[in-house]
Amino acid sequence: MTTSEQAEYVTTVDGVLRITIATSANGTSMDFAGINAGTAALHALGADVGAVLLRGIGANFCAGGDVRGFAAAQDRSAHIHDLATDLHEFVRALDAITVPVVAAVQGWAAGAGMSLVCLADIALGGPGTKLRPAYPGIGLSPDGGMSWTLPRIVGRARAREILLTDAILDAEEAVRLGVLSRLVPDGEIAAEAQRLARTLAAGPRSTYASIKSLLRQSESTTLSDQLDSERDGIAAAASSAAGREGVDAFAAKRKPDYAALA
Repeated sequence: MTTSEQAEYVTTVDGVLRITIATSANGTSMDFAGINAGTAALHALGADVGAVLLRGIGANFCAGGDVRGFAAAQDRSAHIHDLATDLHEFVRALDAITVPVVAAVQGWAAGAGMSLVCLADIALGGPGTKLRPAYPGIGLSPDGGMSWTLPRIVGRARAREILLTDAILDAEEAVRLGVLSRLVPDGEIAAEAQRLARTLAAGPRSTYASIKSLLRQSESTTLSDQLDSERDGIAAAASSAAGREGVDAFAAKRKPDYAALA
């Protein structure tokens, strides 16, 4: 993929790395040109990026995999294996970064699109947003990490029901379960997600990195060990550039300028 082709899917604006994972030209199914360009950009993430925004261009965030492409493949197993390999490289790269990840979830997020919603730190939807695993409907099993992320968001019992029954989650249910963070008017999802990502990009990046690390660690540690990690983390933050700026700004009754520290 050429640099100009990559730019169709990956751009950095106001400290926000925007990754397009589906396009209307591709029927809003997952666009692997965007996925692969996104993986490369995440691996090369620089100090100019303080947040990542996942988005789809068109009526939907991502309607899932290109099922017609699956059907047309000469070797369906090999074809889907290759696609899942590329998607999972993107998932691993997304999971490894320390900056916040925001998803702008308009319309449908189905199949692997729903998997990516589950990976976001903050997922914004609208009243018209719907999510669906979609795998049983085409006789396939989950990919994109959904069998790992969904139980951690909604609990194992609810995840089993959602996956096995191929449940459609409307926007309000998705918020109640924690799959979506909150709702905004349908026509404002993209703008609000960009605004939120831009705000996060201007915030204390070392703090966000610590928060994400602590949350990830909390899934497999004891409360006592977590308390030790929190103590060590906040002590280290006190002498960091962000910690000094935040405390000094509070004492001086001014707004902290974290952007200058990036």
